[in-house]
Amino acid sequence: MKLETWNLIFEIMNKVYFIADNIISSLGFTTSENIDAIEKQITGINKISDKTLYQQPFYASQIKNVFLCNEFSKLSDYKEYTKFEKMCILSITDAINKIDIEFTTPDTLFILSTTKGNIDLLNLNCCPTVSRERAYLWKTAEIIKNYFNFYNTPIVVSNACISGVIAIITASRLIEQGLYKNIIVCGADILTEFVISGFQSFMALSPQICKPFDINRNGLNLGEGCGTIILSNKPNKENNIIYCAGAITNDANHISGPSRTAEGLSIAINKAIKQSDTNLNENNCFVSAHGTATPYNDEMEAIAFERNKINNFPTVGLKGYFGHTLGAAGVIESIASIHSLKSNIIHSTLGFEEHGVSIPVNIVTKTTEKENEFCIKVASGFGGCNATAIFQKI
Repeated sequence: MKLETWNLIFEIMNKVYFIADNIISSLGFTTSENIDAIEKQITGINKISDKTLYQQPFYASQIKNVFLCNEFSKLSDYKEYTKFEKMCILSITDAINKIDIEFTTPDTLFILSTTKGNIDLLNLNCCPTVSRERAYLWKTAEIIKNYFNFYNTPIVVSNACISGVIAIITASRLIEQGLYKNIIVCGADILTEFVISGFQSFMALSPQICKPFDINRNGLNLGEGCGTIILSNKPNKENNIIYCAGAITNDANHISGPSRTAEGLSIAINKAIKQSDTNLNENNCFVSAHGTATPYNDEMEAIAFERNKINNFPTVGLKGYFGHTLGAAGVIESIASIHSLKSNIIHSTLGFEEHGVSIPVNIVTKTTEKENEFCIKVASGFGGCNATAIFQKI
């Protein structure tokens, strides 16, 4: 189908507005607390010594159980739910309380984005009174759906570290097609022995706070967090950010390593830019990078940016604040990007000091006031999966 035909189709589709959101991380339990910490360049990553998670100390971003339970006790009996479920329920509650919409009707959908969900339930000593069936992602989504009495069967998106961006793209497409009026996207993951051991087996964890795109980068920090974003076919009050375009690809390069030629991510960026049918440039757009601070990921992103001529766009990596929150990352970082567009502020890339990839990338090193109309959010993950979403201020 010709590009002109696609553009005509997109013109008659519903616009998709971002009408409410929430971030829960080690930096706070609201979006405003998290954004305020980012603007002050405060990290939530700390050295953790917990042998139930890993035998050696490691750097990560962790939500304290005592704070989580205190917050959750205001809603329900915290003993009935796992840590993962508490995070999701708290985050969704905060987001839906910001707007006056009935969410239990057939025109509303709930999408859960996660890589591992209640994976800690594989340990029989964890939450012994909780059914092991809740380790299944569909069951976890059902538990959360039942808490809120949502009408429709939830959709679960679990595709490595691009899950959050895929969930936003999926929700936007469903609203564009008129299948739903409102969609709640919640992305979450927690720190567990299973996940930490897995990344450590790849020698992928940094022995210090991570340094995205820096010459001395030596690995990532894991993080636990939850982000909720509500999308709608109608704007809400002063809302002015819409979903503009998105694309998902897979280069089938390697089970864990990214493509050395950045083939998949480059195609995803290219498709999203073409679909947006806009004039993106360094003066009206910034890039929210995946930026894991691993040697191969950051290099691959730089190549993809250069191939699409966006490597001179202001570029931000946020994992020095939250750590890599896996299935939550795409949602949390998209929320931060949306608030950047709203407030005309570009956040700094914490940990970056000296350029360390083969192609020049315009990394933002301090909180900067700058008005932008667009943001390109990218993500990549195990198995060669890649996603790109473009957000627009109207």
